[in-house]
Amino acid sequence: MAVFRCNKCGCMEELPREAIGTARPCPRCGSPNQTYDTVMFVGKVLEKYFAMQAELGRMRDAATNREGSAAAQVPTSSPETFDLHNSSALSSELQHGPIQEWFHRRHIQVRHNLRAVDTTGFFDEVGAAIGKNYSVLEEVVSRIRFGQLKGFASCTVQLKGKSAEDAKAIVEFCRQLYDYSFVAKCFHLKHEQILRVVLQTAPAIREFFDGAWLEWYVLMEVLHAVRRHRRRYSCARNLLISLQNGETYELDVFFLLDGERPICIECKSGEFRQDIDRCVSLRKRLGLDRESFVVCAVGLVPEQAQGLSSTYELAFTSERDLPARLERMVQARSNS
Repeated sequence: MAVFRCNKCGCMEELPREAIGTARPCPRCGSPNQTYDTVMFVGKVLEKYFAMQAELGRMRDAATNREGSAAAQVPTSSPETFDLHNSSALSSELQHGPIQEWFHRRHIQVRHNLRAVDTTGFFDEVGAAIGKNYSVLEEVVSRIRFGQLKGFASCTVQLKGKSAEDAKAIVEFCRQLYDYSFVAKCFHLKHEQILRVVLQTAPAIREFFDGAWLEWYVLMEVLHAVRRHRRRYSCARNLLISLQNGETYELDVFFLLDGERPICIECKSGEFRQDIDRCVSLRKRLGLDRESFVVCAVGLVPEQAQGLSSTYELAFTSERDLPARLERMVQARSNS
């Protein structure tokens, strides 16, 4: 395909490939401009994007060095210094551009969900809290999910029999859910050793407890890993792709390091075995090696993950072991 962009008013439109190299008036302002090959045009945009990203990093590093020796002892962990847990910086077409180009070169159509990486809400914070302490918070998440599926107005979480440390963590988490309005009310009945939680019915909250929490946890873990290693990256969540044979897939979390090194992570908070063949097929269709395609299944023990990885040529891991695996992956790609 060809792409037309007006240098005067910014108007863009897609044209048939036969139009490449021709000049035509802008349909909005009438200014004459050249028509370019889409791949070449996107490539130039990406070059400018990464150049700007690198220059911004150099400017911030220089500013940090001028602030004093204390700041100079530790370099900025990434070209970006925005708050990962409170920013819309990632939810732009420009940020998704390298991913768009990567799939385009493989003749795969892709549709982005820009809001899926907007961290100005509280989904990322709550997802991170669950993922980092799932063994303790599992009952809370399961009871809320079950109550929402059944249409119950509330659910009850038992604290009896739990250690003081675990009970405290559960109470604090439920209070966090209330503070962020993920539940409508939360009552701690100390004499009965229970928590009674009044549920929210908003679709986004239901989807979150139905498994989207794991996607948010994974997304944030990868973001922190690539920032620690100062990687250039593009990221997406809920990426919808269409292959040439008409098959469609939704990729839960997809990262592209340095514009060419992919990391695809499928998130499974429930039963996942029926999806293994589909994951194997998708990995092959994308041309990814085993280590670049990760299935993060909640609750897997290391022995299970190792056995599944060897059997199916996929990289299996649990939410607990994911950070260590990401550290190895990003570190290896940093050194390559």
